[in-house]
Amino acid sequence: MADAPRNALIAVVDDDHRILQSLENLLESAGYSVRLFFSAAALLEIPGLGEIDCVISDINMPLVDGLELSRLLQAAKPGLPIILITGHPEILDRSPPIRHRLFTKPFDPDELLAAVSDMLVRT
Repeated sequence: MADAPRNALIAVVDDDHRILQSLENLLESAGYSVRLFFSAAALLEIPGLGEIDCVISDINMPLVDGLELSRLLQAAKPGLPIILITGHPEILDRSPPIRHRLFTKPFDPDELLAAVSDMLVRT
């Protein structure tokens, strides 16, 4: 399998600052460029959304949750790789089926990096 482009730009969306920092450190250690967003609205408002190569988002966030964010992103940039993470997997019982990769907190960092790489190679 081909390697994912290490200069890819990954957007991370989470309302928990500790998760943002942790994911930033993990992704940068693997050679990715990272932009952090404390809310879905903050990501949706950037003018350079087209430059984003992959999105990692928490599901459980105020106002616009990760499920709605993924729908909005797919409408704006079809085919954009999206990874959703949650500490509350029971909310998935009340949501439509997810077509994106899903990780439950706590997740294995190596598995997350492998998923990012795999999704970037496929796009």
